[in-house]
Amino acid sequence: MKTGPNLGPMHIAILTFDGYNELDSFIALGILNRVDRPDWRISIASPTPTVRSMNGILVEATATLEDACAADAVIVGSGARTREVVEDPAIMSVLRGLDPSRQLLAAQCSGTLVLARLGLLDGVPACTDVRTKPWVVAAGIDVLNQPFFARDAVATAGGCLASHYLATWLITRLASPEAAAEALRYVAPVGEQDEYIERALRNVSAPTRLVRA
Repeated sequence: MKTGPNLGPMHIAILTFDGYNELDSFIALGILNRVDRPDWRISIASPTPTVRSMNGILVEATATLEDACAADAVIVGSGARTREVVEDPAIMSVLRGLDPSRQLLAAQCSGTLVLARLGLLDGVPACTDVRTKPWVVAAGIDVLNQPFFARDAVATAGGCLASHYLATWLITRLASPEAAAEALRYVAPVGEQDEYIERALRNVSAPTRLVRA
């Protein structure tokens, strides 16, 4: 996988399904697009041309699932219908093309269930939201009581407002910590930028931190 600055065009795909959570897909999308790299492409990748959110917001896909499987990095978004997604053989057969040996893979909340069912979290503890936790545990994954965890090329986050940790991790890995700090400074609450940046960089640079419930 391409990592670091000046290594050519970069495609980051955010998997977004019917019933998607707007916070999970759009916060990451917004922060990633703050990176000042004209050769970066951030896409909404879906199994259909349009998908509707859990609150009724219709969005057009800018990439297919097949495109996502060829991307440099992928965020698996969360939503109200994730359990339907993991039981859909057509969707899951395509997603079996995801490969952490050549991609960075990140999952937000119930997106962790998708990685678990694909066998991409075998032996790796993970983060998810409170509602999804029982399903991830049932899939054989050790769920942590913390907002972010990463090991090698795979990261997970729990809680909608933890989505900026995934964006920070991806920017840090694909560009630099400085680029991540710059992107976060643009979106963090005024007067609290330094606090937000320090916490985000601390979380994504401590992949061995484990807090079990």
